[in-house]
Amino acid sequence: MAEKIFPEKYLEALKKFRLIDDTFFSACFDDNAEDVEYILRIILDKPNLKVLKVQTQKSVENIYGRSVRFDVFATDEKNKLYNIEVQRADAGAIPTRARYNSAMLDYHNVNTNEKFKEMPETFVIFITEHDVLEDGEQIYHVERMILETKKIFPDREHIIYVNGSYKDESGSELGDLIHDFFCENPADMRHRQLAKRVEFLKDNKRGVRKMCKIIEDLFAEELAESEKKSKLDDIRNLMETLNLTVQQAMDALKIPVDKQKELRPLI
Repeated sequence: MAEKIFPEKYLEALKKFRLIDDTFFSACFDDNAEDVEYILRIILDKPNLKVLKVQTQKSVENIYGRSVRFDVFATDEKNKLYNIEVQRADAGAIPTRARYNSAMLDYHNVNTNEKFKEMPETFVIFITEHDVLEDGEQIYHVERMILETKKIFPDREHIIYVNGSYKDESGSELGDLIHDFFCENPADMRHRQLAKRVEFLKDNKRGVRKMCKIIEDLFAEELAESEKKSKLDDIRNLMETLNLTVQQAMDALKIPVDKQKELRPLI
């Protein structure tokens, strides 16, 4: 069977990917406990941390149908839970989003008969392009505190922000990690363990094939969304111009019944 030739636009898109881009981030760490362990050891300053399992793009839905999709979900040998998110847009990393992700970690992983004291320790980690919390720190550790005593409230729930805009040329592991998240070329990366994975996905034939398939799916999703938006605009224009109902407008445009069910809630 002949090797599939991917369009040049896919290969150009692949060259520009960085670890701060969630699609590439998820691809790099998919089923890759070794490298997730590597970055967690740096961010948490825990050189002996041992990650056992990793899932990417893991969806969790609550009882009301509102879902969250974790970029990376990991567990370690002590049953601690980790959610790592990369966010280029500030709106995707606001404090209430961190609160929601933390709650969904608990919701998904607490068993019916589990005692509260046995609830796992959780970490929600945002690696952000900008300084979302706006205090100029390289890393922010968010903990609940008892205001009267100034003691940490020991609920074993932790939220961490890594500020991608912080420039640290001291050679520290965290500073170099932040630098690497913004490199397009793996040769420019300072953590060689991570660079090897990026090299595989950008330069190795099998890695490129995997990434181009992901990019192909992304382009298809974007096209589908564009077509859906165009169809919704057509329906609304007919309704307004000819004073038609939603059903009349969709019938006039000869939209199939299954598509009508999909579009109707969006109008």
